[in-house]
Amino acid sequence: MLNLHALRLFHRVAELGSVTKAAEQLNISQPAVTSQIKKLERDLGLQLVTAHGRGVVLTDVGTKLAEEAVRLFALERSIERTLEDYKQGRTGKLQIAATYLPANYLLPRWIASYKRKYPGVDVQFTTTSSINAIQLLLRYEADIALIGGSQQPRHDLASTLWREDEMWFVAHKDHRLASRETVLAEVVKESFVYREQGSYSREQLLAVCRLHQLESPAIGLQMNGFSELIRVVTNGYGIAFLSALEARDEVERGTLCRIYVSDVKLTNPVCLYQRKEPLQPCARRFLELQDMEIDV
Repeated sequence: MLNLHALRLFHRVAELGSVTKAAEQLNISQPAVTSQIKKLERDLGLQLVTAHGRGVVLTDVGTKLAEEAVRLFALERSIERTLEDYKQGRTGKLQIAATYLPANYLLPRWIASYKRKYPGVDVQFTTTSSINAIQLLLRYEADIALIGGSQQPRHDLASTLWREDEMWFVAHKDHRLASRETVLAEVVKESFVYREQGSYSREQLLAVCRLHQLESPAIGLQMNGFSELIRVVTNGYGIAFLSALEARDEVERGTLCRIYVSDVKLTNPVCLYQRKEPLQPCARRFLELQDMEIDV
């Protein structure tokens, strides 16, 4: 087996053309360098250097070995840089799973900032359901998952509350309740545009009606996507119950108005999920940016 320590000393001697200079540069004794090179020659059964004046010259095979040593130690330095980049989170693969709300309203700016700072990391981003996001984590196909809406606690994953967003009642600016303060009993008399069954906003609305012992609002329309729902309400039909992040742009533009329901204060939690094991470095670096990137 090739003695890499001895080869490293030989490489330095070959570069400098002198055992003495190599010993001084490496801060070891000249006899120690000479001894290691002689041992390398014995192990290989080949003469690598020969004395020449105050220095040494390489034999033909010594020259060939020195050329290979240059490539070997250049590769070693490259491997060390690669590992250090990975250790510092500058390279690697980051897999993120997220449900609709964080994927569309919270993550884009965060990911863009992260990629500007760490362009060497391959970011793979999947928008999916909460159930599938959990499965991606468990199958090691995601490093972190950001999931909106309340979830049952899980013993096999770690979770932290990432942020909470207000839930708003909104309607077209010409709706009779637009920009008014009222109570839930008044709002539920109106027709609503519902999201699909199982959606967080729909379940929350039905739950708060049960809590107040009120009939659920009439289903004027049911939409299977947020974009479709927003377009219907901005075109003048019904009331929607949405996360503030989903409705804010339209409210600020004036195409939708809030309805201030004094007896309903609900939030939409967004939680960060990860496996109960250390995160890979690039995922840690990603999470370090969160405080500056999630403010909206």
